[in-house]
Amino acid sequence: MSFCTRFAPSPTGPLHLGHAYSALVAHDMARAQGGRFLLRFEDTDLERSKPEYVAQALDDLAWLGITWDAPPLMQSENFYLYNQSVEALTSRGLTYPCRCSRKDIAAALAAPQEGAPHTVYPQTCKARSMAERDAGDAVRLHMDRALDQASAGLGFIEDGPLHCGVHPIDPVTLLDEIGDIVIGRKDIQTAAYFLASAVDDIRQTITHVVRGVDLFEFTQVQILLLDLLGHTPPRYHHHDLIRDDDGKRLAKRDDARAISVYRKDGASPDDIRFLIGL
Repeated sequence: MSFCTRFAPSPTGPLHLGHAYSALVAHDMARAQGGRFLLRFEDTDLERSKPEYVAQALDDLAWLGITWDAPPLMQSENFYLYNQSVEALTSRGLTYPCRCSRKDIAAALAAPQEGAPHTVYPQTCKARSMAERDAGDAVRLHMDRALDQASAGLGFIEDGPLHCGVHPIDPVTLLDEIGDIVIGRKDIQTAAYFLASAVDDIRQTITHVVRGVDLFEFTQVQILLLDLLGHTPPRYHHHDLIRDDDGKRLAKRDDARAISVYRKDGASPDDIRFLIGL
């Protein structure tokens, strides 16, 4: 299969220098390999995702010289597909309903970020069956059973410079450090990051995932989900993060480093490449 990668921001704020770095690295790799570069907007947070951020992102990416090979995929248009995947895993006995606090579950739906602690779920609802599911319940992956059904020798290949090599999945890490992740929350019409990302990598036939190293430790979760959904995992390239003067990862709230601000101040695409070390 030919090289295919993607850039998948959440449109909850303007793209900044960190986004530029990730998008350009992925785009340059795809073009060097004669492959495809795709866009995906992870806009399942319907309260914070805004159409104007999507429009600004498309404009900023085009200004940087980035081209994409298909219309952008919008996750908010495909909730039914993520729900189908939840049902497929449920049919194999791999899920259970969770009625724990909305705040905790909302946090568990999002992509992990550097500096944000990951709390291992204490399995409060693990004895419940899906037959007991209420409208307000989330759905969690039963990690023990999922690992029992995983393919033998499951792992992934990392091409990035920070963790290059073959990485087998580690059941101890998945059970004790990651735990029973949320994979669905139907009542608020949203999708969990880990499952939605896995489903969309399958749909977009992604062969290489290029993204920040802050997601490296959670790659095992997506490898497991991809396997349970019947697909071979892509290769991964986790790159270092663009940081501010204090060494902190850039965030969307750091508007001073938004690409649009640099553009207004007269910067060129080459200036952006220079600023981020490309």
